[in-house]
Amino acid sequence: MAGSKSSYEYEELLACARGELFGPGNAQLPYPPMLMFDRITEISETGGAFDKGFIRAEFDIKPDLWFFACHFIGNPIMPGCLGLDAMWQLTGFYLGWLGEPGKGMALSTGEVKFKGMVTPSVKKVEYGIDFKRVMRGRLVLGIADGWLKADGEPIYAATDLKVGLSKQSAAA
Repeated sequence: MAGSKSSYEYEELLACARGELFGPGNAQLPYPPMLMFDRITEISETGGAFDKGFIRAEFDIKPDLWFFACHFIGNPIMPGCLGLDAMWQLTGFYLGWLGEPGKGMALSTGEVKFKGMVTPSVKKVEYGIDFKRVMRGRLVLGIADGWLKADGEPIYAATDLKVGLSKQSAAA
């Protein structure tokens, strides 16, 4: 059964990072500064590009974000891997929202393309994840395509994002 909420604010995302949203031992988001979005604007078990569910989120870009100071001096850009990680974060959140048990882990992606950069002049990043399949077995596996828009312009695309939920602890 999917979660009853169709959007989440920042404080609720922090509750998820603390393990409070989906319960102990289940999907969690990372805590800031690795949490790469400020709100989930829409989440649904139906719809999306493949009509198998989707999630949308936003990240307010501020010139003082931690990564701009070090990547790169004199040419600040958000590392592309952080945008990709946000897509994995959202994929795992969706699985937890569906009520699936287990701790999340990014497993792979098919192809990633970058057509632009997130710089301090960008005001808002939007993420979209469109699910192709959710497999439920010993491991719950979400497979989806994702995109990132900077001020409305599509600049990242990823195919076959794979995130799993495992009922085993990370130490096992």
